[in-house]
Amino acid sequence: MEIKGRFDHFNINVADLERSIDFYGRALGLREVKRRTADDGSFVLVYLGDGVSPFRLELTWLRDKEGPYELGDNESHLCMRVAGDYNAVRAEHRSMGCICYENHDMGLYFINDPDDYWIEILPER
Repeated sequence: MEIKGRFDHFNINVADLERSIDFYGRALGLREVKRRTADDGSFVLVYLGDGVSPFRLELTWLRDKEGPYELGDNESHLCMRVAGDYNAVRAEHRSMGCICYENHDMGLYFINDPDDYWIEILPER
């Protein structure tokens, strides 16, 4: 039997849902495409999309979570390709103060979101 899977979404837990929605909208142009709220208010799931691919970033907010999330060594990351002038996008991220690592030799950099998740930024090409 050969199983054929396809990517659907990636989940991250966030401490401040609105702050994270704002960040992903401003930094990467992602927009809310779906929301689910628990009947008892214990969690909210917000799915963000890029308007191009079917892939979704799921933000999970948990009402009873206290303190920041422990991300360990933070070795896993999301990667986004950005359209347009790559240097202008980098300048915008620099002005937002969210660039956490740059590798000029490889032509890439990382930004971190409000919960310190890392996102690799590559040009569209």
